[in-house]
Amino acid sequence: MSKRKRTSEIEQWIKQGRGAGIGVDYKPWLKIQDVSSKGRSTRLKGIKTNRQHEFLSDLEKNYFYITEYSNFIVDIREQFPLLPLEETIVIADELGIKHPTDPKTGVPIVMTTDFLLTVDMGQGVFEIARTIKMKHELLKERVLEKFEIEREYWQRKDIDWTIVTEEEISKIMARNIGYIHDYYDIQDYDVFQEMSSLHIGDLSLSLMQRLLNNKQNIRTITNEFDTDTHLPFGSGVTLFYHLLAQKVIVIDMLKPLNLEQQIDIKSIDESKLKKVKYG
Repeated sequence: MSKRKRTSEIEQWIKQGRGAGIGVDYKPWLKIQDVSSKGRSTRLKGIKTNRQHEFLSDLEKNYFYITEYSNFIVDIREQFPLLPLEETIVIADELGIKHPTDPKTGVPIVMTTDFLLTVDMGQGVFEIARTIKMKHELLKERVLEKFEIEREYWQRKDIDWTIVTEEEISKIMARNIGYIHDYYDIQDYDVFQEMSSLHIGDLSLSLMQRLLNNKQNIRTITNEFDTDTHLPFGSGVTLFYHLLAQKVIVIDMLKPLNLEQQIDIKSIDESKLKKVKYG
């Protein structure tokens, strides 16, 4: 591939909007079909962004779940490009490091950072960059060289950058969030599609009362709820997961979410229930 052809491809991707936009309008620089990932690639609909996210490994997906659940992260941009390409080429040259290249053509490629996150902790909005990598990969000299280019790129933009390994991503918490993530919009589920906001709110309050006043396991409580309310079997679990996803009900997400066990509810925020709009 000639330099001109390579440049044309990059220009084409830029014209497509890749690596640009925020929130629902952001388009990742890399998509699953562009990369042969050794891990399991995943597409997930984001709650905060209301768009499809592209993850190239389970570790990226797990980190996404953690950031999605955080109260402080307001936007998530994955596969973020380090543009312009000339900037990372100059950095690599200054550091005496070979710039990443296309293995087939040997020409420089656009580097990416796994996540660019927008953070709002109540004292102003700022961005942080995070690279996700298995810990054993950090023993490879070439991996560290690439990260040195990445580190320098973000340092020159005055944006905090660091590497996150599997040791800093709770598998249990990520799995729990994965269970409830798709239940954020409860009207995606048949029995609740035609229900009024008032009816869903009443059902939610009824279920929460049972959860607080009953020492049985979640499965038993929700099964009895289904029977008493004449709802299809499984509706109570759907509603329970929905209330967890909306953070109306708060539990310790670092403990495994097991419906066959009694779950300790840390708090219930009915004010959030009133803010949820149905229908």
